[in-house]
Amino acid sequence: MSENASSETGPVVQLRLVVEADDYDEAVRFYRDVLGLREQEAFEAEGEGAKVTILHAGYATLEIANPEQRRMIDEVEVGHPTTPRLRVAFEVKDAEERTQTLVEAGATLVAPPTETPWRSLNSRLDAPAGLHITLFQELMTLEERAALQGFGTDEDRRD
Repeated sequence: MSENASSETGPVVQLRLVVEADDYDEAVRFYRDVLGLREQEAFEAEGEGAKVTILHAGYATLEIANPEQRRMIDEVEVGHPTTPRLRVAFEVKDAEERTQTLVEAGATLVAPPTETPWRSLNSRLDAPAGLHITLFQELMTLEERAALQGFGTDEDRRD
């Protein structure tokens, strides 16, 4: 079992998103040195030029949304449709500061930090390696959010 795996995991131990970056060095610099993801491992194939850096992003989830949800989130966060089928979201401690840092490091601001109806502060950026990203800062706890209308789990909604 991976050292990063929670003792509460099921059969899947880790989510790893693999991204091909045409400018590998710039992508590593941006996500590791600017965004602040910790380097976990790096490998280089001898004589072949093949490289990979695995960056630890903390707790990972897979968020599956239907098209209506994606459009609604785009409207709240950006004001118009913008998201491709894949968007990578990073929870940060200070969305305003981290957004500014990423823009200064070369990301393109799509939408500034905006408070959402579900009480998080979200920004949108186009970042290296062709990723469309959200930075989000939670403004309430998971427990507080679960008490809001429309939140909970699928099981809660069936009851």
